[in-house]
Amino acid sequence: MNKATLIGRLTRDPDVRYSQGENPLAIARYTLAVDRRFRNKNSGDNEQTADFISCVAFGRHGEFAEKYL
Repeated sequence: MNKATLIGRLTRDPDVRYSQGENPLAIARYTLAVDRRFRNKNSGDNEQTADFISCVAFGRHGEFAEKYL
């Protein structure tokens, strides 16, 4: 399994839903804005942009997102 650590800002509160069935499972969806800095080759200036990364958390991680994010 791959693992990534991202540091950024939430674009809005996580959307948390629970699955149907005997054991409902929390599913949290949110978007994270992660800054990216780079040097422009043409002008040589430092520039900054943001990447928007869609995240999905299941189970206990989804409940954590609902409570703390």
